[in-house]
Amino acid sequence: MTATVPGWRVRRAGPLALLQDAGRFGVRRLGVTQGGPADLHGWAWANRLVDNGWGTTALEVTVGGLALEAERDLTLAVCGGDLGATLDEAPLPLWRGLRVRAGQVVAFRQPVAGLRAYLAVAGGFRADPVLGSTACVVREGLGGHDGHGRPLAAGDRLAVGAAAPGVRGEEAPAEVRPDYAAVPRLALLPGAQIGEFDGASLYRAFNTAWRVDDRADRMGVRLTGPRLHCRVETLISEGLGLGAVQVPPDGQPIALLNDRQTIGGYPRLGALTPLACARLAQCQPGQEVRLAAVAAERALAEHRRFRARFG
Repeated sequence: MTATVPGWRVRRAGPLALLQDAGRFGVRRLGVTQGGPADLHGWAWANRLVDNGWGTTALEVTVGGLALEAERDLTLAVCGGDLGATLDEAPLPLWRGLRVRAGQVVAFRQPVAGLRAYLAVAGGFRADPVLGSTACVVREGLGGHDGHGRPLAAGDRLAVGAAAPGVRGEEAPAEVRPDYAAVPRLALLPGAQIGEFDGASLYRAFNTAWRVDDRADRMGVRLTGPRLHCRVETLISEGLGLGAVQVPPDGQPIALLNDRQTIGGYPRLGALTPLACARLAQCQPGQEVRLAAVAAERALAEHRRFRARFG
């Protein structure tokens, strides 16, 4: 078992900073959702740049406002959205590993591009797993640094796994760093009820722009745009996977993310791929997105290529 040592003290808590590992699986039959990083891509690269294995717990920082003081020398990486991160008030380089000294302060101000940043530290953040995972789900009161799903608060201390704090200079390749200002095309696997939508609705779904509504969180993101019409308004509740795109009676799609409910009874266009969910999780309210239908074989091949980078 990896030794645990002091790592960080929270000087200032932002609106939502949560520990996240890869997620909580095998428990949806109990009505427990998966949690895990909203942006799988940013989380995975942050861990890779400090030599952490897949599934290592990192810190998800939403919107910003967080300040952490290092309690020992550490190696870290920050990936995902640009939240104006600083190290002792100087700009902190993103998408690369670097060393910080005991007493230095890492802070996140406010979104410049994207919405969520991921801070990984060599050795990983340490917390007692709940139902097999440290993933923090506030709504269900599970996981996180205290086991009860509580966001970080000023004065909290975060333990990390013991690791050699060697200097790291590795950077993520430029081609894997998303342009969060660009209009994303979100890959969607058509679902079982897609044939219940009329032809005009299907055309509009995939050929017009949608905007991210301000009703967006880790549970799901509402998209606003043309009204979609489905011959079936409600169904017997079915299990909901990551990325399920439900269409309630108002015709405005809702893409469900990591903290979604486990069952639902609205018809679905289909499901966004995990990487499409990751990209959507970085979109700010009002940002334009587009949906793009994708075949299962292509989506699976893309995900396999992604996972192959991380062992």
